[in-house]
Amino acid sequence: MALKRPQGPAGRLVVLEHDSRVLRNNPLGDPHLRKLGVWLPPQYDEAAGRGRGRRFPVLYDMVGFTGSGLAHTNWRPFADNVPDRAARLIHDRKMGPVIVVFPDCFTALGGNQYINSSAIGNYADYLTRELIPFVDREFRTLASRDHRGCFGKSSGGYGAIIHGMKYPQHWGAIADHSGDSYFDFVYWHDWPNTLNELPKYRSRKRRPGRYDALRESEREGLAQGFDDGRVRRFLDHVWHKEKLSLAESHAIMNLCMAASYDPDKRAPLGFRLPFNAETGEPIAARWENWRKHDPINLVQSYRSNLKSLKGVYIDCGWRDQYHIHYGTRILSRRLSQAGVRHTYEEFDDNHSDVDYRMDVSLPFLYRALKP
Repeated sequence: MALKRPQGPAGRLVVLEHDSRVLRNNPLGDPHLRKLGVWLPPQYDEAAGRGRGRRFPVLYDMVGFTGSGLAHTNWRPFADNVPDRAARLIHDRKMGPVIVVFPDCFTALGGNQYINSSAIGNYADYLTRELIPFVDREFRTLASRDHRGCFGKSSGGYGAIIHGMKYPQHWGAIADHSGDSYFDFVYWHDWPNTLNELPKYRSRKRRPGRYDALRESEREGLAQGFDDGRVRRFLDHVWHKEKLSLAESHAIMNLCMAASYDPDKRAPLGFRLPFNAETGEPIAARWENWRKHDPINLVQSYRSNLKSLKGVYIDCGWRDQYHIHYGTRILSRRLSQAGVRHTYEEFDDNHSDVDYRMDVSLPFLYRALKP
């Protein structure tokens, strides 16, 4: 493959520090001082140089699980990072100039779902109540929901569709790439792997022989989704590592989802598990709390908000290894049944390394949000 060469002006990346009041004293003790990347298109400085003060639409990039906003600005071999991609699309006249914002919403649990949680922090408020006004003050934005959109993949795609549902006063259009949906498919099947990982951190080492399943399954609130200490010890272990195994990565992801979808201040870690950690039995009341956050179950409740958006874009690879394409198909069907106009596309790929799909979504968002 030939060496990548820039096409046209590259624009300018500005990195600021933002001191968040919303994230102060968050439950995980994560930093409240966050770096914020803001990419300015070439036209931003050209307009300023001529003294015209031109203003631009704004797109917020919600990165996926284990990601941070500035990771999407890093150099990539054989591919474009998001600033390079936006600059190329603008140069090729596939879209007009936009400002792109890269928030840092990473947490000790590997990320979050861009929602408010008493177990993680209020990241929806962080975005809507703090970052949006901050960016609008610091840069020449078109400071209106009609010219502001968000996009993301995986957890970021989930964040985009949920923000379109719940916070339409802030967003005029959204793009959801392979966003988590249909939790019964996406999450349920992976929990046995997590339940196999956590017993390594039981307080008492297992020995071969007689096993009292009834007593073990009821000890220390396991049947109600409470942690008997194994989750805390697991987290202490991975927090002291630099390299996590695949099983550890999936386990901390599932724990992050539990903290997002079923926070409970009465629980030892501030959230509950949806399964009995000893027997693997589902806990119906706990899983129902997860389902209340599933986009496919929220369309009817938020159909008016969704109808108010100027653009809704969803796509997914039909070989997604997390089975998310089934969820996006159901989501698209329910949007259609609710009368919500949207674009849904599928493509021949899986969940990984599909940033090239932004070549479709970014122009879509620009067309919806352009002045």
